[in-house]
Formats: sequence, C-alpha cells, structure tokens
Amino acid sequence: MVIDGHVHVQGNWGTPDDRMGYLLEYADRLGIDRLCLSLGTSRDERPDMETVRRDNDMVRAAIELHPRYLGFCYLNPCYLQESLDEIERNVADGPFVGIKLWVALHCDQPNLDPICERAAELGAPVLQHTWMKVTGNLGYESTPWQVAEIARRHPDATFILGHSGGNWEMGYRIVQDSPNVLAEVAGGDPELGQTEMGVAMLGADRIVYGSDAPGRSFATQISKVRGADITEEERALILGGNMQRVLGL
Repeated sequence: MVIDGHVHVQGNWGTPDDRMGYLLEYADRLGIDRLCLSLGTSRDERPDMETVRRDNDMVRAAIELHPRYLGFCYLNPCYLQESLDEIERNVADGPFVGIKLWVALHCDQPNLDPICERAAELGAPVLQHTWMKVTGNLGYESTPWQVAEIARRHPDATFILGHSGGNWEMGYRIVQDSPNVLAEVAGGDPELGQTEMGVAMLGADRIVYGSDAPGRSFATQISKVRGADITEEERALILGGNMQRVLGL
C-alpha cells in the first residue's frame, strides 16, 4: 500500500466530488492508494473556530465521497477548548485518524500540551507544518527545534515533522534524538539525496512519504522515494508501511 501522508483539499472550483475525485485521478497514475487529507480552502494563518470547523467539514465530505482519503483534524490551538472539542468530534467519534497543525501557534507553547496528551490517548499522530526560511518564518510558524521540544514533553505521542523543516539536512539533525518524531519528505523540490540522508540519519522506519498536493505534484514528490538509492524494503516502509503502522491500518 502506498499512502500519501500530506494532501490538501483541492481549490474552490466545482463540487466536492469534482474537486476531490479529480485529484484521485492523478494519484492513480502514480499508484497511490490512500491519501491523508487536511485543511479546507481557507488559508487564514490564525482562523477562527468557525472557519476551522468548516475546513474540517470539507475534509469529512471528501472522505464520505471517496473513502480512499484519511482525514487529519485541523486545529487552531489558540482556541484550546474548542480545539479539544474538534478532536472529540472528528477523531474520537471518527472518522479522522490524525491531527494537523499549521501556523496559528508555535507548537512548543503550553496550549499544545493538552492537545498532544489527547492525541496520544487516541493514538492519533500530530502532523506539524515546519519551515526554516532564510527570509524569516511567518509569525507563529514552527521550526524543527520546537517539534523536538514538544516531542520531548510528550514521549507517548507520535509527531510528523511536516516538510522536514524545509531545510531537510538541518531538520533531520534537529530531530535525530527524538524517537517519536517521523520526518516527512513532502513539499519541497525533488533534491538529490533527501531520502537517502533521512534513512542514514533516522532510519527508514522514521521517514514518511507525502506530496503536499495539489500545491505540489504527486510525480515530483514521489520521485524522491521511488528514485532514491535505498533498498526495496526501505522504500516500502517510506511509501506506506510506516504510515500503516502509525495509523494502525
């Protein structure tokens, strides 16, 4: 099974069936079986909870239309109680399988502690967007250092280092001693050596494939894994085996 660990709702055009069915047609060309879906069409950096709930409802609608999608519950941790309520509505009561955090709050802040505790109880991985920009991050955009810190505080939770921090050579080093953090190859350019270095530094069981589609193409992102100089066993873990384990599929 090939699982894309990082996909977003297709833009505003057409019906949900049009948008999300169209995306699956491209996934089929690359042999992608399941897709972890998060975020709706809002790109507010600090959305209110009405927007968050609406975005999660878009993901829910896509799952109901196309069961190949696996939902990740989007949260704005600035609203702690409302975020915990969203976890209950979407993860505890189903059908979502994980949690997605973007740029509303640095992930090492105290509001994240109850969220991570509940995620650990539910066995739901936390996918945290991370980046290290030479031009400077967004106001509350998390870095791999902050993921390493929250992972240290919550050893029973599983974290996915979204985009491996952008600068993946640094990202891998920063979380190398954080065994409950998996690094993701999604969203950057298909650079030579990214997957190989991740396997060498973290082990194949801590690297996961994702695309960040539709913002990035399925083809360029999966090429990082399919074209990597690694064993077939390692490739199988990265393309789907690790996410199967983390999600309990």
